[in-house]
Amino acid sequence: MESPVMAANPTLLIVVALALLDGADRVLMQRRPEGRAHGGLWEFPGGKVEPGEGPDSALVREIAEELSITIEAADLVPLTFAANSEQESTRPLVLLLYTCRCWEGVPVPEPGAELQWLNAEALSALSMPPLDVPLAAALQRNLKNRH
Repeated sequence: MESPVMAANPTLLIVVALALLDGADRVLMQRRPEGRAHGGLWEFPGGKVEPGEGPDSALVREIAEELSITIEAADLVPLTFAANSEQESTRPLVLLLYTCRCWEGVPVPEPGAELQWLNAEALSALSMPPLDVPLAAALQRNLKNRH
C-alpha cells in the first residue's frame, strides 16, 4: 500500500538516517566525501528510500552499502524527523532518523568518507547539513532523558 505522504506528493523525497549507538551512548557520525553535495559536513549515515521500498528496509540496505555492517529492521527505533521548507526551491524532502544499538561487523567508511564515534554533547560542535542539525538536537535530548 502506498504511503499517504507519497500519494499526496509523489515528488517528495524520503531519506532515512541512522544514529548507531554503542554501549557508552556514543553515536557514529559520517563525514561526507569532498566533491559531493554537503561535502566535508558530518551527518547521520543513511540514504534515499527507493521506489517500492519501506524506510526500514531502505535503512538496512543503505547501512550495509555505506558502512559495511549488518543491522536488522527489528532493531530500528524511530526517533524523529526533519523536513525542508516548502518555500525552498529544492525538492521537498523528509529525513527520518532511527536509532539502533545492535549490529554485526565493524563500520568501515566509504571511499573519501570519515567515521567518528562521538558523545551526544559533541554533536553541537559539528558542521552538518541543515536537516541533520534538528535530528542531532533530538538525539541529544533523547539520550539526556535516559540518564
